[in-house]
Amino acid sequence: MDAVRIGLQVLLVIAGLFLTLLILLHKGKGGGVSDMFGGGLSTSMSSSSVAERNLTRITIMMALIWATAVVGIGLIDRFNT
Repeated sequence: MDAVRIGLQVLLVIAGLFLTLLILLHKGKGGGVSDMFGGGLSTSMSSSSVAERNLTRITIMMALIWATAVVGIGLIDRFNT
């Protein structure tokens, strides 16, 4: 079980870092703190490009991998005696 736990922990760290990078790549939607610092000045935010949709899909998949790793580590901790 230790090898599985270590594997899940490595997966969790890698997925967390990659998920952070993917989230930072997204365009700002405005209406928040980003407007204070000039984030609301970008043009034509209503149309979503193919790249933005693919980035969203990859982000969702990475979030699911991250959540699965968290649940897996939790289950190993719970049932490890």
